Amino acid sequence: MNRVIPAITSFSFEIVSFLALAFAVVFSLIEPHRNATPPPLNAQTGVPVVVELFTSEGCSSCPPADALLARYESQQPVANAQIIALEEHVDYWDELGWVDPFSGREWTNRQAEYATSLGNGNPYTPQMVVDGQTEFVGSRESQVRQVIARAASQPKTRVSVGFRAGEKSGAGTVQIVVDKLASSSPRDEPEVWLAITEADLHSEVKRGENAGRALGHASIVRVLRKVGTAQEDADVAFSQSSPIKLDSRWNIPNLHAVAFVQERKSRRILGAAIVGIRP
Repeated sequence: MNRVIPAITSFSFEIVSFLALAFAVVFSLIEPHRNATPPPLNAQTGVPVVVELFTSEGCSSCPPADALLARYESQQPVANAQIIALEEHVDYWDELGWVDPFSGREWTNRQAEYATSLGNGNPYTPQMVVDGQTEFVGSRESQVRQVIARAASQPKTRVSVGFRAGEKSGAGTVQIVVDKLASSSPRDEPEVWLAITEADLHSEVKRGENAGRALGHASIVRVLRKVGTAQEDADVAFSQSSPIKLDSRWNIPNLHAVAFVQERKSRRILGAAIVGIRP
């Protein structure tokens, strides 16, 4: 018995062609373009620029700088720049009437390292440092905008950072990947750092120069630690998963992980990235 093959009408042929085209589109979206040129560095959000502010709640001239950095962090007003704020509270104001709840000796020590590398030799508050290279009084808005714009125009190393929540509450893993280093200095050491920051923190100051004031802040550094060293000539200069433990007193929806590459001697920040921490 001969098998009868039904004729393909023009209507059914159009359906088959449509389905084939649909599948082709779907698979083209799923399959990565292996030879495609990678997109420009952070094209959607701008070039990452790390802006550190050394400050204290015991310093009467610091609140305007805190407010300025908080505004720049939330509004991102500098074209082509993604401003990553690191507010670091020094502890040398703590004996003058008000103990800053966010202060720590590690931030004082970090500021002292900048005083050596930048040659000013005199730590002060509020001091702003952009990409580890330029320092100035943190409340000078015209200078803040100008320096950030200039930093965003410099070559940067691409850094990727991701967060994965752990099985236990308050635990997780940060994955950091650093692409081939751009414009690194010879005979320097490109260190990879991980910071945990918390936004939307406030204080009701009871004593000292800011007594009676309600103070708000940009993202405050809760943890900062070196996680490794990037390799000078490798296509992937660094790749590592770092476990982190979150303090139960921190407000997790306001936390971010920041990864950046900083030269040990020059203190120049070569690249950075930021990601929200979600349980």
